Amino acid sequence: MPANAFNGFTEYGIGIGLRVPHYRHILANKPVVDWFEIISENFMVDGGRPLEVLDAILEQYRVVQHGVAIYFGSADKLNREHLKRLKRLVQRTRTPWLSDHLCWGSVDGRYTHDLLPMPYTLAVARHTAEKIRAARDFLEVPICVENVSSYAEYQASEMTEWEFLSEVVELADCGILLDVNNIYVSSQNHNFDPYDYLNHIPHHRVGQIHIAGHSKFAKYTLDTHDHPVLDPVWGMYAHALKQVGPTATLLEWDDRIPSFDEVHHEALKANRFRDRQLTPAAT
Repeated sequence: MPANAFNGFTEYGIGIGLRVPHYRHILANKPVVDWFEIISENFMVDGGRPLEVLDAILEQYRVVQHGVAIYFGSADKLNREHLKRLKRLVQRTRTPWLSDHLCWGSVDGRYTHDLLPMPYTLAVARHTAEKIRAARDFLEVPICVENVSSYAEYQASEMTEWEFLSEVVELADCGILLDVNNIYVSSQNHNFDPYDYLNHIPHHRVGQIHIAGHSKFAKYTLDTHDHPVLDPVWGMYAHALKQVGPTATLLEWDDRIPSFDEVHHEALKANRFRDRQLTPAAT
């Protein structure tokens, strides 16, 4: 199968999020992991334990940065101080690409520290794409934007979420971090077919995939990242792989974090699952 036309990092396989409870185990045992994803903001510091751990990880593993605070959809201008610190980290990790969320979360310099959905309009798409281009040019690294899970919709929206995502990435000429769990969660909350989403995005722009667990409650399905991937998400992951080909995939587990061995087992399960989907059927 040909390499992904956008990123070409098809050999990256399955990554695991680097989390504090696992630091000691990883540094002591050096488990076989394709790569680690770090939350950029956790390491945008001048020194101390976080950077000591990061440098030790970088000696053994490939690292990819994932951010939670650029807020491409906010009306505010890009925070230049944030970008300067982020660029120093990019240079330290040599991350082959950088991801952040397609969302807003700040107003007049005040930060919500949440990933809020945007109204899906052409004007917002143009504004967001302009900020993505500016960030990419400053950071000098490819950017992938991630679709977020959502629990509310705007009456002002002019298009579906997948149409909005497609518009933004085409205008920005950037990649997609396709979170299939987020698609499933939003589809349950807003009553759309998640496969319509998967079928109608520019597949050649998918540079990374996220898979994770979610929780279903009486009124909403929530993106909780606190247990293994569930069957509907595995099905969507299989469908996505058939469309986009071999693509770096990150297993997210961010709450009620179990032992490293349990998370590692789930990543190895994802690896085997991915290989089965991408192996041509015998004739």
